Parts: sequence; C-alpha cells; structure tokens
Amino acid sequence: MAPPVATETSYIPSVSDLKSQLNGTKTETNGVKPEAKQDIVEDWSGNYQFAPIEEAEVSRAMIKRYFDQMYERAVSDVVIVGAGSAGLSCAYHLGTTRPDLKITIIEANVAPGGGAWLGGQLMTPMVVRKPADRFLTELGVPFEDEETFVVVKHAALFTSTLLSKVLAMPNVIMFNATAVEDLIVRPDPVSSGQRVGGVVTNWTLVALNHDTQSCMDPNTITAPVIVTATGHDGPMGAFSAKRLVSTGMLKELGNMRGLDMLRSEPAIVNGTREVVPGLIMAGMELSEHDGANRMGPTFGGMMSSGVRAAKEAIRILDSHKVVKGKVVA
Repeated sequence: MAPPVATETSYIPSVSDLKSQLNGTKTETNGVKPEAKQDIVEDWSGNYQFAPIEEAEVSRAMIKRYFDQMYERAVSDVVIVGAGSAGLSCAYHLGTTRPDLKITIIEANVAPGGGAWLGGQLMTPMVVRKPADRFLTELGVPFEDEETFVVVKHAALFTSTLLSKVLAMPNVIMFNATAVEDLIVRPDPVSSGQRVGGVVTNWTLVALNHDTQSCMDPNTITAPVIVTATGHDGPMGAFSAKRLVSTGMLKELGNMRGLDMLRSEPAIVNGTREVVPGLIMAGMELSEHDGANRMGPTFGGMMSSGVRAAKEAIRILDSHKVVKGKVVA
C-alpha cells in the first residue's frame, strides 16, 4: 500500500527556525521571512499573492547595485560605445575569449540593439551574408540557408539572443540611457602623439538638454582601450569620428558613400582598427571615418566588424603595460 500523500500547505518551521525561536530571534527560510512565507501564494484561480515589500526596499536594491557598478567600472579594461550589432558582437567575443577583462558597454538609447531589431524598410527578416552565418551558429540563432546568404526569420531573434548572452556574462556591465559626451585624451607614453584614455559620460536625458540648463557636469570612465561603434551619422551616431575632427586628431571625415553591398561589408570588416592610439572604430561609424560605402539591410559586416574589433582590443591589451586603467608603456 502506498504511503499517504502530504497535502499540508501551511508553513512548517525547520530545525534552525525552531532553534532561533527558542533564542528569541527570527531567521529567513529560502530568503523569505517566516511570517511572510504564508502570504506567498501561486494560485492562478484568483488568489495569486506576492511576497510583501516596502517601497524603500525597491529603491535601495536598485540604487546600491547601480552605483556599485558605476564605482567598480570607473576603471575598466575595455569600454564599448554603442550597443548595436557591431558593439554587442564585440562584447560577446571579448567576454567569451577573455573572461578576465572588465568590459563596460555605454548605450545612449534606453533600448540597446541599434538598428538590428528589424531588417530593411521596417521588414522583420534579417539577411546575413556568408561566412558571417558562423557567428549565428555559435550563438544558436536558427536561420534559412540561401546558398550565399542566410535569413533569420526576425532580426529581433538575433539581437535578443546576442543581448541576453552578453548581459549574462559576469564580466560585462551595460549602462544604457547613458551618452558618451566626450573622450578622455592625454599624451601617449608610447608615441609622441595623443592617446584616447577613456570616455566622458552623462545620462542621455541630461546630454540632450545642455542647451536648456546650466552646468550639468559629466562623469568619466578610464580604460586603456575604447571601442567605438556608434553607427553612421545621426543625433548620436558617428560621435567619436566627429569628435576626433573637432579635437584636431583627425583632419576631416571621409563621409559615408552611397550603397554598395559588395564593396561595403569587406571594407568595414577589413578596415576595423585602432584609428588613433587607444580608440578602435567598428561598424558603420567607420564608414563615416574612412569614406566607405553603406551596406544597407545586410548585417554580416556589422557582426564580423565587432568580432574583429574584439581581436584588436585583445592585441592592444596584450602588447602594452597597463596600470590602473592607463597605458604606461
């Protein structure tokens, strides 16, 4: 005869709970206070109850973690500016290849992903030319094979998969709704020129309202390597390329040329590099810097450019002496 099935659902104290009660104290069981445990009900018939919480607990939980992250990432190993397809691909390759690195992503928009949530003309499928389909396979993103290219059924499937994998990495932190307002530039100890040594940040809503308020000073993040992948020209696009011109580190922009998929994607991938000491440029921002063609609604170049930027970042870190986030030799 089978033993009777227990049907009691009320809170049953553990031995440690009983001991603590004898000592006049209360402990938590599985992270929940005993007096609150009976209030948690997963009843889908109309009696679903959450654990009790105070508003201040919510505020403190967010504030502590957010500002702990800001404090810890004030010195990073690599800062990636822009969380589009190139920036996120860079973060993924860096994070998986070098889990020892502190990788910090700065994204100006509330929603990361850049223009990779849709394909061309607001259509949903994403076209990726081979051999960049290997990156999709590595991520586990399914696609239809069309011989020389593949098609992901919805661009958001790629972006959400990549984003979730990147943010799950313990060595990667993202600050979105945060704008890079300037670059830290200091004398380069390796050459006689200037070196980019970090980024100047502010919350995007502040950055967009400097003309309406007075003196809203920024914050800074120091890093020996900056990867900029802010896209082609726009309100926040091609920021670093344009800033290089205004600081005199670049004579003039090359300006993005007209659409030519066959020339554009290899030009962007092969051209991804350290454009000035400490600053690697990737993705469509590079087209504004170099004067390369635009590629339109095909995304393999963005992914592969991000991966190449990650490889370049590792090369720089491995070939320089870094102390407290600064290249010293």
